[in-house]
Amino acid sequence: MVGVFRRSLSFPNKPSTRPSKPPISHHIRSISLPCRSHPLISQLRDEITDLKSWSWNPDNRTSAWLCDGLSRLKDVHDSLHDFLQLPQTHQVLSHKREWVEKLLEDFLRFVDAYGIFQSSFLALKEEQLAARVALRRKDDSKMAVYLKSRKKMAKEIAKLVSSIPCTGPYTIPGSAVVSIADTELTAIISDVIEVTVSVSVALFNGISMSFASRKSSWMGVTSSKKSKKVKLEERIKEFQEIGEANMWGLRKKGEEEVRMVLKRMQDLEGCIADVESGSEKAFRSLINTRVSLLNTLTN
Repeated sequence: MVGVFRRSLSFPNKPSTRPSKPPISHHIRSISLPCRSHPLISQLRDEITDLKSWSWNPDNRTSAWLCDGLSRLKDVHDSLHDFLQLPQTHQVLSHKREWVEKLLEDFLRFVDAYGIFQSSFLALKEEQLAARVALRRKDDSKMAVYLKSRKKMAKEIAKLVSSIPCTGPYTIPGSAVVSIADTELTAIISDVIEVTVSVSVALFNGISMSFASRKSSWMGVTSSKKSKKVKLEERIKEFQEIGEANMWGLRKKGEEEVRMVLKRMQDLEGCIADVESGSEKAFRSLINTRVSLLNTLTN
């Protein structure tokens, strides 16, 4: 039996006329702050650490110590101003309008407080000149006016402590922290606010309590075992050396005693000028920081 074989025709596969899709490349854009080794971040962290050390170790509360704190605060805000100019920082803050608006309110309160302090200190300088004239002339009535105005100024400056944003660790809204970049940025800004509060309290309390009738303040400090009150001396040395006792009964004082009081008054005027200059520079740096924050919303 002969087998029958059928021939079949086969054609090569028809080439596809549809062009193949090119491989899809995914480009994910991320918002991130400069790495931790960025000079600005390293500089800011170092300056904040130094300022915290300054506030924790008030070994000698002098006008020089106070001016040093104000100078360090200015440096911190100058660095923060530069940090806020970075495009990456702008990009992160542009997505956090609500938090930035809160920061703007907080910095406005700082600016207002320092503005009031500057005005009070300017008035004090004028009063000091009048007091020196009264001291030379042994004019008890004019000296009484000086002491009264000094007490009034002390009360006004003391009120500034309650006007600043907070007197404890700065809290960050939970919605403000979403990514690593957010954590980095919020940590830096919260640390800046914390040290700003610290220096501001030292400035306002130091000056006001030096001129007030109270000698010191009492603050509650809680330890791990028990709660106790610790007496904290907050007055500034040079400002408390010219007390009311030195100013009363001028007609009964001898010439040598009057000369000694005059010398202290002149020294105090130099300290007032130094503190005024330091607080003025800190005041300007606070304004610049607030303007930089405002620019993140408008640019």
